[in-house]
Amino acid sequence: MQQRTLAGRQVSAIGLGAMPLSMNNDKEYPSFEDAVATMHAALDAGVTLVDTADIYAPAWDEMGHNERLVAEALRTWDGDAASIFVTTKGGITRGEGEAWGRDGSEAYLRSAVEKSLEILGVDQIELYQYHRPDRWLVYGDIIRSLGRLREEGLVRAVGISNASVEEIQIAIDVLGEGNLASVQNEFSPRHPGSYGELRFCGERGIAFLPWSPLGGTGGGARSVGERFAAFRQVGEAHGVSPQQVVLAWELALDPHVIPIPGARRAASITDSARAADLELSADDVARLSESVGIFAEDWA
Repeated sequence: MQQRTLAGRQVSAIGLGAMPLSMNNDKEYPSFEDAVATMHAALDAGVTLVDTADIYAPAWDEMGHNERLVAEALRTWDGDAASIFVTTKGGITRGEGEAWGRDGSEAYLRSAVEKSLEILGVDQIELYQYHRPDRWLVYGDIIRSLGRLREEGLVRAVGISNASVEEIQIAIDVLGEGNLASVQNEFSPRHPGSYGELRFCGERGIAFLPWSPLGGTGGGARSVGERFAAFRQVGEAHGVSPQQVVLAWELALDPHVIPIPGARRAASITDSARAADLELSADDVARLSESVGIFAEDWA
């Protein structure tokens, strides 16, 4: 599989967003065994990047559910688990009665990191991403706290998620040039609005990880070819699924893009993984970009 750089390491150009195995809009979840089998299928297909988070769980009192799935999948996989790059996230709170909130305080983030370390069964988290901004706190102070966790060796690299260009720049300023490893924002044909952040990251050598790159867990991924005809038509011309075309298009936008499609079935992630080897022409990329409102002057 094609490789890309994340936090100084080579990872598969297509990652696995593990969230749908534990939390999705349909509220339909595979069994623990089937979820592990799906992750094994991803790893067998050459995926070496797995994205999770502490809040990915069927219910508020099952925090860490997805991280446990990831840990078990790596423990029971017959490949080289040391070659798999696992990234997790924290900063969103989830309490009794599904009370959601955000906490960017250093005390909370430290506690969240320690819990994730224990559940994942590792001494250091490869990449820890701040999940969503806590608007009650100064963003720079939050990033400074994450920097201290990195300095102490609890996390090897720091990333941010759901961030604006201004917040990305703040993170760069606080952590120092070259020390912001990644930005994870929603980006897909359905949600092209963070293209500016994608380009901003590319210009600065920061990995951009589109979440919900196929359109989301509520049917958006399944219907992407129906909703966006250009992707279906290009797929028909290449003899592949529209989902593969979407991911290949995202990869073609910038060499720092690493999509992390979710999957609840082995067949889904196996199909997605093949997108890393799908070569689109410049005309294909232009046509697909323009079909979602990204024009040549924006992406050339």
